[in-house]
Amino acid sequence: MATPVVETEVVRVRVAGKVNLALRSGPRRPDGYHTLSTVFQAVSLFDEVEASWADPGEVSVTVLGDQAHLVPVGEENIAVKAARLLAATAGADRPLGASLVIRKAIPVTGGMAGGSADAAGALLACAVLWDLDISPDELRDLGAQLGADVPFCLAGGTALGTGRGDQLAPVLSRGSYHWVLAFSDGELSTPAVFGKFDELGLGNDHPEVPAEILNALVSGDAPALGRCLTNDLQAAALELRPQLGQLLDAGNELGAVGAIVSGSGPTIAFLAANESAAVDLSVKLSSEGMCRSVKRVTGPVPGARLVV
Repeated sequence: MATPVVETEVVRVRVAGKVNLALRSGPRRPDGYHTLSTVFQAVSLFDEVEASWADPGEVSVTVLGDQAHLVPVGEENIAVKAARLLAATAGADRPLGASLVIRKAIPVTGGMAGGSADAAGALLACAVLWDLDISPDELRDLGAQLGADVPFCLAGGTALGTGRGDQLAPVLSRGSYHWVLAFSDGELSTPAVFGKFDELGLGNDHPEVPAEILNALVSGDAPALGRCLTNDLQAAALELRPQLGQLLDAGNELGAVGAIVSGSGPTIAFLAANESAAVDLSVKLSSEGMCRSVKRVTGPVPGARLVV
């Protein structure tokens, strides 16, 4: 008699947010996208995505956390889209269903790829839940269909992204970097920031990551890295949220060795020289009362991983 298959009841995946150490962008292309050249670093701020069995063809999501009310819970949720895309691609002989729970810590529309992280977590969690024969490269290809940052959220570490940011190559990075993240009240949507970027006429036809960034990562030199952090979207984000400029200035005055708007913002990432400097900077920034909250993180960290 055949041994019955025992279905895994719950699969949990932890997935990190990201900081763009360099983000160079070309102008808007005819297809509506921008050609990007960026260096991602995954940092120790994690969402958790949980997947459990549901009725065939049913995919639902529950979102928990401080900003849960900002995340859609219907078919427009990117984690739901990820599960449905994976199910359709799997070509199973019966419809696959999943009940998803997302526990948010990465800020919503905060420039740290929170939605992309949740999509990456859903892809991995459902692949394991449904016991699919699918490779990491195939998961990253699916991720690219959902969003430009999803492949990196699956991979993690430090990587160079080109194209729309979804074509990845690993970057050698020595040591661990200590970041202080300042979270602002309110959000900035990526389309709005790119819209302002286009309105300002910004963008280089051949965007390239500065060699100084890659050299600093190879040497593990935090102050050198801090001096060459760059983000072409920063000017657009500051146009939309001028108070972010005051926060950047404050962090620099309080001892950060580098400061940058993370992605499309409004999260500000301050690089500290070492752990003790990060502790000192986080305390001082918190006392200034210029942001909603402050969080110390390190990078690089791995991408989406099972929680066992």
